[in-house]
Amino acid sequence: MMSNLVFLKLGGSLITDKTREETVRPDVLARLAIEIKNAIETKSELSLLISHGSGSFGHVAASKHGTRQGVHTRSDWIGFAEVSSAAARLHGQVRQALVDAGVPAVTFQPSASAICEDGSIVTLSVQQIEVTLREGLVPIVYGDVAIDTVRGGTIISTEEILTYLAKKLEPSSILLAGETGGVLDGEGTVIDVVRSSDIKEIKQALSGSRGTDVTGGMASKVEGMMELATTQPSLQIRIFSGLVEGAVERCLTVEDPGIGTLISSS
Repeated sequence: MMSNLVFLKLGGSLITDKTREETVRPDVLARLAIEIKNAIETKSELSLLISHGSGSFGHVAASKHGTRQGVHTRSDWIGFAEVSSAAARLHGQVRQALVDAGVPAVTFQPSASAICEDGSIVTLSVQQIEVTLREGLVPIVYGDVAIDTVRGGTIISTEEILTYLAKKLEPSSILLAGETGGVLDGEGTVIDVVRSSDIKEIKQALSGSRGTDVTGGMASKVEGMMELATTQPSLQIRIFSGLVEGAVERCLTVEDPGIGTLISSS
């Protein structure tokens, strides 16, 4: 395990308005970039990989073309290209905000190396990411299209990419910053800790994301992260709201920030 390595995801619902096509939240994005820069300066030993969702960019295009389910016809492949372009447009704005804030960000486009088999990532290049981390840079990945040996093409979510990378790089923690305060129970209250034994009980309370989301929303996110936590018991996974000023910086610099929901296998 890389004891100082943290994976941070900026959710699509956080950095975009998912109810309005291709609409970034520029003020939120700029603030988050500054918080990340502050955390890097405050905690010099921090090694960071940033990822982000597609929000109202890639999800809208992917839903229109059904890209997640498969890409076979000429029309499907044109849609595949449209989804790729939409995801890249958002990524360009995220990267620029980070660079403007002084974060040494480097892009690693998942579709450039990912191969899937029936929706699951089989290979994704990691060596280049390892080099940039070792040299003190901040690699960025994002939800993207991918070639699939069964479906022709598909969509790989940010969480699926992080899960694959976590098995290779073994970070100490994964921070998932969205627009909600964490995992909510049936009455809308944030659950402090979700354990593997709780999944069946709370599953019905987990609703899909606001706006268009082709990758499953909160329910899929929690289940996927729990599976990862089960295979890596020492891994800390936290879901929290990045809309709260200072929350991202606090989660990056404080071992137990006391906010959001902790995903635990125990």
